[in-house]
Amino acid sequence: MFSKSNLISTLATAVWAYLGGWVLWGMIGDKMLADHMLVQNLMRPEDQIDMIHLIIGCIVVGFFFSAIYWKFGQANYGISSGIQYGVLLGLLFGIGEGLINFSVMAMTDITGVFINAFIYVLFYGIMGLLAGLVYQKTSPKA
Repeated sequence: MFSKSNLISTLATAVWAYLGGWVLWGMIGDKMLADHMLVQNLMRPEDQIDMIHLIIGCIVVGFFFSAIYWKFGQANYGISSGIQYGVLLGLLFGIGEGLINFSVMAMTDITGVFINAFIYVLFYGIMGLLAGLVYQKTSPKA
């Protein structure tokens, strides 16, 4: 779990979690979701974002994403298996959790759920691509 491959993958995916989240949700998704939010002022203003916890959260996501991929990939690491893994997680969180949250919380309308799901699939698909590439290049060959 604390292999060279996992640690490098953790770093790469944590950086993507931070920067990709900022680009996909902060810059693109914010505009796409604006008309579908049911709760005003749900997000913190930029100057009130808790950067320490954001960075720790990105590292945790990167670490566990990479550690689970290590098991999922079963030594068949690469871009294709990484993207497949990422898309599956994106669908799990984006559609599965999105529909559950929609049913019990009034955050977005149903269109917002599917916009957010698309962003999740893209976000985790790219994260999987990065993990697959790192593992492919750094894992010992069988």
